[in-house]
Amino acid sequence: PHENVLIAAQALSRRAGGDGDDARPVLDYGIIDYQVLSNQQRTFGVQVGRFKNPFGFYNQTRDVAFTRPSILLPQSIYFDRTRSLGLSADGASIYAEERFDSGVVRFKGGVGTPTTRDLGTQLFPPSLNSEVNGDTSSIAQILYEHSNGRFNAAVSTADVNLDINLGPSSGKLNFQPWILSLQYDTGSWAVTSEYAIRNLELKGSGSMRESDLTGESWYVQYSKRFHDDWQWLLRYDRLIRDKDDRSGKKYEEQGLGPAHSRFAEDITIGLQWNVNPRALLAAEYHHIDGTGWLPLQDNPDSSKTERYWSMLLFQFSLRF
Repeated sequence: PHENVLIAAQALSRRAGGDGDDARPVLDYGIIDYQVLSNQQRTFGVQVGRFKNPFGFYNQTRDVAFTRPSILLPQSIYFDRTRSLGLSADGASIYAEERFDSGVVRFKGGVGTPTTRDLGTQLFPPSLNSEVNGDTSSIAQILYEHSNGRFNAAVSTADVNLDINLGPSSGKLNFQPWILSLQYDTGSWAVTSEYAIRNLELKGSGSMRESDLTGESWYVQYSKRFHDDWQWLLRYDRLIRDKDDRSGKKYEEQGLGPAHSRFAEDITIGLQWNVNPRALLAAEYHHIDGTGWLPLQDNPDSSKTERYWSMLLFQFSLRF
């Protein structure tokens, strides 16, 4: 509506397992963006509304197929089963950009209440009839882009707070991730890696099981462009739910579930073809050891899951 004001929103209808009730349209994000300052050297702005969370290289553009290196992003960092929590929050955020001769420094940060739709059935077994509500949380990222994107580095962190109700029991969940992101891109090939360490603390009353765990995630990804319109990808992706129980044996010995539900190791091979600037075809194969990021909504009984499994994915994307 104005040269310094942007209004943007996205509504989403998404069926992600379960009985399909979650397919009703919801507001994915919606912001009013006021750019306070913008010149050749720096930019500063404020966003109010349901803003996108800045973390990692891909979260803010995770819905745009043409910006993703693969159909499925590395699940050790960009969980799809808790997509709503990772994608956006209701509150206010700021962003700033400082341009130098050698590169660009960008900062993004915000305070708000996390979006928690469908989160209860993904964090806890559906039989518990859990209710999860967001509490005041914060997130921030600083990113450095060198030589027009040839080298990129970022550090992201957050302090996420949730209120949990499991019938007569109630509690609070605090989630604090730190993510280091690195990328070297020559234009014809790129190596990308991200490492995350996550502390998750659950405190509660009644029958709620309290816990204080530190998890670890990382991936290494190589992508190669060829014949101008083609790209292939090879990625190793690793998730560990508890650093003190990497194999999950202690978890299984306590009768809480199979050991393989506490980790996941994913080897991915992918291929993309940009048919033209508006059409993209992609295919990829995943071979996975462990079910650490498998959606609980589709798999409420973890004892019935298999440790080794695979996926073959295809995608056709259009933009206008």
